[in-house]
Amino acid sequence: MIVDGYDTILFDLDGVLYRGAEAVPGARETVAALRSRRIRIGFVTNNSSRTPAAIAGQLTSLGIEARAEEVETSALATAALLRSRAVASAFVIGGEGLREALREAGVTPVERGVDGPGAVVVGIDPSFTYADLVTGSWLVREGTPLVASNADATYPAADGMTLPGAGAIVAALETASGVTAEVIGKPNAPIFREALRRAGGHRPLVVGDRLDSDIEGARRLGWDSVLVLTGVSSEDDARRTGIAPTYVVDRLDRLVTPS
Repeated sequence: MIVDGYDTILFDLDGVLYRGAEAVPGARETVAALRSRRIRIGFVTNNSSRTPAAIAGQLTSLGIEARAEEVETSALATAALLRSRAVASAFVIGGEGLREALREAGVTPVERGVDGPGAVVVGIDPSFTYADLVTGSWLVREGTPLVASNADATYPAADGMTLPGAGAIVAALETASGVTAEVIGKPNAPIFREALRRAGGHRPLVVGDRLDSDIEGARRLGWDSVLVLTGVSSEDDARRTGIAPTYVVDRLDRLVTPS
């Protein structure tokens, strides 16, 4: 089996375990099989707007056993990094998942007009306004660090549309301030390291459907990876980009099928 030799499986979500409102074929059985083998599981997402409880609830509703403490989001990884730097407050452009993660880490989200935040923190925010851009870029030009939960240019909507992601907001702030953001989410190392720490394992296998985030992130850390062909990237993409996963499978349950 592909999973032999690994003590932790780190799953991306959309395109790997579910697509829209439906579980990917084999997802329930694969996660159950891994649990029966006592392999640790982590769910890793660049989505900063949703809480771990909400994500675990969605997976559970699809028949995929999941617990909130197994979920690592870019919001949690961002909050952990700021806590390690003793950042006490932040001007936040982002959803409730990001704000809650910061509060739980001891970082107070502040509103426009409050002086001296320790960071400007950015995630996906459908209510993003020009006033947010003015405040955020001014703070960054004055020397406040610019930290992005992720820089995904787009994300898939439930109706099949592709919508602007957090990266579009980050790009606006970078353009207005002249400063490049520090990005915490995939494919960068912090979110993967936090996910592995949370799972408690030592030899991880990263399972994803995107070469540029999941597979590239694993490659940077020297970890093995699986590209599942149920989402964004194809085998042709892998050949074209040169981002090579350790394994390529057409179905998720190939992970636990005897070779």
